Amino acid sequence: MKRIILILSSFLLLQVSSGQKKIIVSHNGRGHFKSIQEAINSLPDSSSRPRIILIKKGVYAEKIFITKHNIVLQGEDEDKTIITQDIARDEWRCDHPDDWGVATVNINGNDITLRNLTIANDYGFHVKENRTVPCASDSLSHQRLIRNDGHQMALRTISATRLRAINCRFRAYAGDTVSPWNVDSGMFYFKNCAMEGGVDFYCPRGWAWAEDCSFYANTGSASIWHDGSKNEDSKTVLKNCTFNGYTGFKLGRYHRDAQFYLIDCQFSKNMADTAIYLVPTTNVIQWGKRVYYYNCHRDGGDFAWYANNLPPGMKVTDITIAWLFGNKWHPADSN
Repeated sequence: MKRIILILSSFLLLQVSSGQKKIIVSHNGRGHFKSIQEAINSLPDSSSRPRIILIKKGVYAEKIFITKHNIVLQGEDEDKTIITQDIARDEWRCDHPDDWGVATVNINGNDITLRNLTIANDYGFHVKENRTVPCASDSLSHQRLIRNDGHQMALRTISATRLRAINCRFRAYAGDTVSPWNVDSGMFYFKNCAMEGGVDFYCPRGWAWAEDCSFYANTGSASIWHDGSKNEDSKTVLKNCTFNGYTGFKLGRYHRDAQFYLIDCQFSKNMADTAIYLVPTTNVIQWGKRVYYYNCHRDGGDFAWYANNLPPGMKVTDITIAWLFGNKWHPADSN
């Protein structure tokens, strides 16, 4: 029996690697695997072609770890294929030395695509009150206050690059919902995604492109954030995106070198009259304020601070995906 299972598994993997068949995950047992992580674990570390894992509709209460390369997680329906966990980052770090495992989906592999999925960290929706927990990493009190509005990551990358998310929903109540972090070489692409959370709930490091995305602030002092401190060329581009949230939500902030481009974006009337701002910091800002807008508007009337102000000599047609990534990656051309 074990030999038959091994042969069948090898056959399935051969079909996937040759592009003949997708691995199917179904929580009701009608696929190759019932668990997304089991499907990921079944693959070799690398491949010259994307390996597609098709995830059927359902709620998958899993914490996902991806250390392999060239994998596509493709949901059957972005609203009904849901990967969810309840994780407070501050509590996780009491017993763990780093962020590996702090999010619902944790990625340390390159060339990963997320498509047609909801990825949620629902801690803040389910836990309404602040809590005090035992905390081994606190050398004085050995306990820590876990806030309802603290960091709650749905997506966290470590040193990954060339990550794509298409037709996805990223949900958390509070901060750092979408954390694609690789300030050295990270390249990240988001298309037609919905993101919600608290402070800095979209916070890329490195190079990031978000197009046709919606952002909703549940709480917090800023919606978007960027860290481009390792390379003067790093930047985050948000094109044709919409922003909404609680009454008085603020658009964005930074406390390290950053470079923002907001193109053809629409703001709700709830947005505060507060420009993307520099947080008081001891960090040295090497390249000055670099926050640029073009053709952005607010329901109920515009504020002066997001008037068109592209750098001298730059035209809006210059702002392309190829320009952002220096022709190193063309994510919109991939399947």
